[in-house]
Formats: sequence, structure tokens, C-alpha cells
Amino acid sequence: MLSPMTVRPATPQDLPTITRFIRELAEYEKLLHECRTTPEALGLWLFPKDGRPVAEAVIGEIDGVPQGFALFFTNFSTFLAKPGMYLEDLYVTPAARGQGLGKALLTHLARIAVSRGYGRFEWSVLDWNEPAIGFYRSLGARAMDEWTGMRVEGAALAQLAATVSG
Repeated sequence: MLSPMTVRPATPQDLPTITRFIRELAEYEKLLHECRTTPEALGLWLFPKDGRPVAEAVIGEIDGVPQGFALFFTNFSTFLAKPGMYLEDLYVTPAARGQGLGKALLTHLARIAVSRGYGRFEWSVLDWNEPAIGFYRSLGARAMDEWTGMRVEGAALAQLAATVSG
């Protein structure tokens, strides 16, 4: 028998749990050394005082216990002339994997995207994470192999920002 599963919007009380999940995800992705997340830092952006969050999160529960989360934000497609949803993180605890919570989280986000009139729902996956890639493909996702992700951060970002255009 399947355990009762729910997906709900995150609240400020979930910040310690979300932080723990992010750190567990970073450890799984071998990126814990890059993880600087704290509940306070997340709260500034997920639940800001001005009421305008830059990202949103949902919590996946099994038997009322948080076992996963998804964090997402709005992006924009100029080609579609519509907003889209970008999934930054999806995580399900090892003990809860295989019970359908990952699919429930993605389905919930797809429903949000459709209800908001978004044209796309996108995310990235590490190329070595074959279990995730297979799972995403089973849901109808396709790899965007013709694109290369680019990033500027840290000192390189500061240097670019300080560059004088000529």
C-alpha cells in the first residue's frame, strides 16, 4: 500500500528543512564545498519583506513528513514571448526514492506552469547523473544537447561588472 503523499508550498518554517535538503543534494552532486546555503539567506529571497520572492519552493511529504523539495523561479523566453519556469533544485531523500515523490513534485510544478500560462518548464541535470536523466526522459523531457551552459560568478563576475565598455 502506498503511503499518503502531498506536495505543498513551502513556508518560512520549512527553511531549516530546505537547507538540509540542499546540503544533502550538494553532497550527492559532489559540490558540498560550494554550498553556502543557510536558512536566513534562503529566507531573504523565498520570503522577502517586500512580498516579492525571486524563487519559490514546494515541499513533498510522505505520511506528513518532509521527504523532498523543489525550488523554482520564473524565467522568460523571447522566442515564445512568454514566461517559463526554471527548476533550480529537485531533491528526494534516499529513503523516499522510488515511491513516486519525484514525479509528484514535477507534476505539481508542471501544473503550476500550465496554470500560470508559462511556455516552458526547464532544468539542468549533471551529465553523469544517469538515474536522473533516465527518470526525466521517462516523463517526456528531452535533453538540450545543442546548448552549453555558461556561468560567471565570484571574482569573474565582479571583474565583468567593473569592466569599462569602450
